[in-house]
Amino acid sequence: MTETESKWDEKLKRFFKDYYWNEILQLANEYPDHRSLGVDFSDIEKFDRELSREFLEHPGELVSAAEAALKEIDLPVEKSLEQAHVRVIKIPNRVPIRELRSKHLSRFVAIEGMIRKATEVRPRITKAAFQCLRCGHLTIVEQNSFKFEEPFAGCEDETCGKKGPFKVSIEDSTFIDAQKLQIQESPENLKGGSQPQSLEVDAEDDLTGNVTPGDRVIINGVLKSRQRTLKDGKSTFYDLILEANSIERLDKDYDELEITAEDEEQILELSRDPAIYEKIIGSIAPSIYGYEDIKEALALQLFSGVVKNLPDGSRTRGDIHMMLVGDPGIAKSQLLRYVVKLSPRGVFASGRSASASGLTAAAVKDDMNDGRWTIEGGALVMADMGVAAVDEMDKMRTEDKSALHEAMEQQTISIAKAGIIATLKSRCALLGAANPKYGRFDRYEGLAEQINMPPALLSRFDLIFVLLDTPNHSLDSRIANHILQSHYAGELSEQRQKLPGSTITEDFVEAELEVIQPVIEAEIMRKYVAYSRKNVYPVMEEDARHHLINFYTDLRKSGEGKNTPVPVTARQLEALVRLSEASARVRLSNIVTLEDAKRTIRIVMNCLKNVGVDPETGALDADILASGTSMSQRNKIKLLKDIIKKVCERHPGAKAPLEEVYAEAENEHGIDRGHAEEYIKKMKQRGDILSPDQNHIRLIN
Repeated sequence: MTETESKWDEKLKRFFKDYYWNEILQLANEYPDHRSLGVDFSDIEKFDRELSREFLEHPGELVSAAEAALKEIDLPVEKSLEQAHVRVIKIPNRVPIRELRSKHLSRFVAIEGMIRKATEVRPRITKAAFQCLRCGHLTIVEQNSFKFEEPFAGCEDETCGKKGPFKVSIEDSTFIDAQKLQIQESPENLKGGSQPQSLEVDAEDDLTGNVTPGDRVIINGVLKSRQRTLKDGKSTFYDLILEANSIERLDKDYDELEITAEDEEQILELSRDPAIYEKIIGSIAPSIYGYEDIKEALALQLFSGVVKNLPDGSRTRGDIHMMLVGDPGIAKSQLLRYVVKLSPRGVFASGRSASASGLTAAAVKDDMNDGRWTIEGGALVMADMGVAAVDEMDKMRTEDKSALHEAMEQQTISIAKAGIIATLKSRCALLGAANPKYGRFDRYEGLAEQINMPPALLSRFDLIFVLLDTPNHSLDSRIANHILQSHYAGELSEQRQKLPGSTITEDFVEAELEVIQPVIEAEIMRKYVAYSRKNVYPVMEEDARHHLINFYTDLRKSGEGKNTPVPVTARQLEALVRLSEASARVRLSNIVTLEDAKRTIRIVMNCLKNVGVDPETGALDADILASGTSMSQRNKIKLLKDIIKKVCERHPGAKAPLEEVYAEAENEHGIDRGHAEEYIKKMKQRGDILSPDQNHIRLIN
């Protein structure tokens, strides 16, 4: 035992017995499966201020002393805590990564941020047993440095005394699990324009394998330095490394959120409220006026349907994908950001600045692990078990959009890059937002023609909402009042906080803020959603099942005629099921009732009326989303092909004058010039016709 350990030994033993006796008994029962005793720093402070100060100033020595004291405690069970660790949490010395300086070296610090990289967990040698190849004698060497040491003094056997050769005896050496992490500043804590800084972390033993890229954590540990090595020798610069002592998770998955008995009581009481749907709708982006139908759908997206793992090995997703399309300036981005805030693993990305690898995964050279290629997860991987919000999806490049297909339906991301073939999980709900091509939405044009997105991708969304900015005096007055009330409440709050002589009272501010306060606080809302997703697995009752089947088959029946479009596909039916399950989860019910089915049909029909209706005929047409071309458009394209063929036959060289084609289309078939030009443009894009010059076209056989 060292001098420091013996100095604090009795005090540490008394501390453990006074504050952590029950936890030590539990650790003894679970040892060696669990090898760590978590100690709250505030308890050390309460026990002895001098001891707490020593923990911050000389953490390496004090943690060793604490672990030595823990091993010596007499236990009522026949067990020795030989390999047990003391993990200190809630260290008050929290330092941002960019503010780490030489004064923090060898001190206990708490670093908050997001895990950027995590290498594989591999054994690291702590005691190397070198075997002399001449006489077979073993020499044990402690491997505390990062460089592999050899016993240069020679064989310890006096009769041998040779300096080698040696080999490492794996059976007689001691190993510990080790992993390197990289933690970077959380994006929300960055000041404008600055790039996030990162720090390398060494994790050992039971701290390894517990975090994945994207996790928000606080890592408590001892800050160390390591000298840089250059090609021509060693540098005078040192790199900072954090030797982790404990890891605290900040953003937890739905099933990891801590829900206390009081929380559970409050959640169950809320679920019994007949107005629970209205309360939850009122808790989503209360600063944005109206949009009740969209907020209801966003609530269902948060609660999610049930994931089904079928006996044949296939998996049916439960996550609900949503898309908001509409005019600029109607708070689409704010809705996205609010949903990300409510989701435990919410990730926000903007389509203009997101690449395919940034959304899915990238292969990068790992500077922490011998320069090998490794996979770095993108936004959809980091949002696993949460919500990924992608704003301005229409601004993404075509090749980047194609990367979303697999992530949306199979909820996996397959990678084949740099010799690495892997499949990453992206079990997240996608919430997208897009603007129409020409600024504002034209209700007389189809959706696919107005959004710069492939129809195959659009068809994967369960719900697509169109938000129109149409002047309406009474509605505009209510929106204006709500916006100005929000600003007024914000002004009062800021003045009260920032102006020392302000006469505004806290009660007055709270009264004015009431309009924009969520009905259910965000923290309780998250816990409510987490409790529901963890404990509620609804089954559809027969009435609800028949109602959905009848609705689907009645709609499909209208498409049985020869010249009628297919109104809906099986994808819409699956969306109905997911939404109905989410609706039951809202009130913590394990039964999907007829009311849930009716609510779901109302929401889906609101979407279909806006995006799935052929503007020319007014009929529901699934092909508008599935292929981007409605049945009436396909018929007119077919007619135009026949017209072009006829006109070509009348002219030498099989070239049809465009003006003649337009005139015949309008006079004989009622296709006006504007639509004819649009259809011919589509046919050119698909390679059905050629333009030998500006005024002529001809069919490609």
